[in-house]
Amino acid sequence: KTWQPGNVTIETTMGSVVVELYWRHAPTTCRNFAELARRGYYNGVKFHRIIKDFMIQGGDPTGTGRGGASIYGKEFDDEIHSDLKHTGAGILSMANSGPDTNGSQFFITLAPTQWLDGKHTIFGRISSGMTTIQRIGLVEVDNGDRPVDD
Repeated sequence: KTWQPGNVTIETTMGSVVVELYWRHAPTTCRNFAELARRGYYNGVKFHRIIKDFMIQGGDPTGTGRGGASIYGKEFDDEIHSDLKHTGAGILSMANSGPDTNGSQFFITLAPTQWLDGKHTIFGRISSGMTTIQRIGLVEVDNGDRPVDD
């Protein structure tokens, strides 16, 4: 059977976060995220875009918001399901630059973001550590939504 961990732990400078992965809905996306995490790809990678009461975005080893690659090469297709919605805080979803442009970057919602439904692949949720996510969402940022301190 293919390796499919139900949870992945993300260690941040503000604490640990455990995410539950939605393998049934987004197997390609979950495999990418879990394998990048297993390889240590996300180690030391910061949340480079933080917008209070909206979301925190990470997964780019360059820290610019323009980098990162998937385990499949540069980009892979969306896995969007109408029964998964950005209904509240703690939704794990892929960042992209348009349809079928998934790489390594992801975001975690801090509030309902229904305007993102159908545009971003939802592939999990925070199962433990939501307080850490909320604290990250409150860090001081510059006018480009980038954290002032690493």
